[in-house]
Amino acid sequence: MNHKLNKIVKFEDLGTRDYMPTWDYQEALMKENLDIKVKNRDTEPEEQEITNNHLLFVEHPHVYTLGKSGHEDNMLANADKLKEIEATYVKVNRGGDITYHGFGQIVGYPILDLENFYTDIHRYMRDLEEVIIRTIAEYGLKGERSPGETGVWLDVGKPYARKICAMGVKASRWVTIHGFALNVNTNMKYFDYIVPCGITDKQVASLKNELEHEVDVEEVKQKIKKHFVDVFECELV
Repeated sequence: MNHKLNKIVKFEDLGTRDYMPTWDYQEALMKENLDIKVKNRDTEPEEQEITNNHLLFVEHPHVYTLGKSGHEDNMLANADKLKEIEATYVKVNRGGDITYHGFGQIVGYPILDLENFYTDIHRYMRDLEEVIIRTIAEYGLKGERSPGETGVWLDVGKPYARKICAMGVKASRWVTIHGFALNVNTNMKYFDYIVPCGITDKQVASLKNELEHEVDVEEVKQKIKKHFVDVFECELV
């Protein structure tokens, strides 16, 4: 473990950006941390370099991403349909199955060195869920966890249970990439072309659909940032 713990998280809002360049950017930030860790192994504790933490917000143009444990059968649209709906399809190295990213959705990518916080991926996932649960509570929605299924859900255990925030992460030497996707003003018809997260018996939700009006995305971002700081006991700069 690093001798010096760093609880400062560098925040960056990337605006609207294609999926692949953002993935490459995450990988580069992760590599910086992994390189520091390798170097620190041969360095006296008092001379070790601190690793960096990042939180990226981004909005992706229409894209479907399939995790490494996912099933291609859950992609229901063929190449022609993807072209028609102006969407792309990418296989990625995170956990989880297939999901959709698009306009009106807040995607958050924390690139954290968990050795600055705690070395527990299960706790990390629960903490990410907690950030979103607290955020949507400010809009009067009761977000919940669904046993055995990551993400944040509404009306768990009922026939109309639905997911409002999908999550999938990857970690290497305790450095995380990928993250969460919260549906705010998302066009929900794009979920019709997949079996979201490989789950056939549950629906998806958005803040807009639940509240029956458009929601200020910038306001939601501020709330997520506030709760991220509280849950991870960090400083966002």
